[in-house]
Amino acid sequence: MEIKTKYQYTYFIYPYIVAEKKFEKYLEKLLNNKNCKLKFFESEKDWDLYTYFLPKVRNYVFSNFEYNKSKINKLKEFDSSMQATLLAKNSCNIFEYNIDKDIQGKTNRKDGIFFSIRKIELICFNTGICFLTIKTTLDEDTTLEDLCNFNYKFKDINSSLSKLKDFENIKIQTDSFKDIQGIPQLIKDITGNPMDARKLNIDTEKFITYSYACIGQESWNDKSKEDILEKEFYRFANVQPADSPVNYNKGELDYEMQLSKNIKFGFSKTGTVLLTSDINTDNFTKVPHKFENEYLYNYIFELFKKITLNKINREFETENKFKKSKAKFIDFTKKIWIEEITNEETGNMLSERWSEKLGFKEIYSEVKQKYDILYKNANIEKTAKSNKWIAIILAVLVLINFINCLTIMQK
Repeated sequence: MEIKTKYQYTYFIYPYIVAEKKFEKYLEKLLNNKNCKLKFFESEKDWDLYTYFLPKVRNYVFSNFEYNKSKINKLKEFDSSMQATLLAKNSCNIFEYNIDKDIQGKTNRKDGIFFSIRKIELICFNTGICFLTIKTTLDEDTTLEDLCNFNYKFKDINSSLSKLKDFENIKIQTDSFKDIQGIPQLIKDITGNPMDARKLNIDTEKFITYSYACIGQESWNDKSKEDILEKEFYRFANVQPADSPVNYNKGELDYEMQLSKNIKFGFSKTGTVLLTSDINTDNFTKVPHKFENEYLYNYIFELFKKITLNKINREFETENKFKKSKAKFIDFTKKIWIEEITNEETGNMLSERWSEKLGFKEIYSEVKQKYDILYKNANIEKTAKSNKWIAIILAVLVLINFINCLTIMQK
């Protein structure tokens, strides 16, 4: 029994690292890319974002919210090099990557799962931690099973082990690429060498999935489909194909968060999904808009926090970097770790679940433990150096006194 979707989309998130010393040049590269456009936010136009995030986090993620028209025009007067220098001072800059309009024409479902690329964004923090997001939608006549299969296949599109035949049943429907293999090339062109990301144990061959689907209330409330829907949601949440086996105890799904009778979130280590029914018009209008705006940027910020901790953790392993890394850790704790993101109830619930799935407490505890040990050793070393200099000074003073005594005796 198929479960038809009324509306759906998926954001595929790709974290990558730009070396801090090369970050300014990277911004200049984006500014010089004819397909990239710096995204400016306005409190009136982006009121939902502005009011969702608390001031400190809002200013950190959306650094140009405070830019007025005069400041924007002044920025545009400079060449790309100077713009990059100024923008590098922002804690975060967001770029839109322009793509061509989708091809209009017939699609034959027997040939595969057709999809369109709706939006591409680059979210670049000045610590060198960046995110590429790609929004996709399937064609109108789609099932939840199709969406599961598509998400499962597309998340591995950047894998070096993937073969073309793995994607032979996914047909791309956009002017931007001749075939699906053009997407890995785009990723490479935008993000560069993945080695720095791999050093932080970031899987550069898989996307993080962030997906929404709305189904008809008839499928949601159909008792005969209840077990099918539960299994499909399990696969949807865990980014599994539609034919994968499902074993769980009903009512004990720890990956799930039920916001209301007809709104259900699902969580895994590599993604987040939202499933709703169309019983309420908000479920396919306001809810998906909020999910791909406020909640998406909230999730990006949570991912940023995790990668930042991993980055500091790795730097702590190099003792000669401790002084600089110590300042980063203290700054991170003061400005990011202890700050609340939002006062919105659902947003706080999501942050808690993401924190749990991403293992924040364990990572922070590990970094803090290393910090304490290195700080203690640094103080011991500092004390030892101080004692050494004191001993040298005392020895010099004794020698001077001895010489003075000899001089007096000779007189």
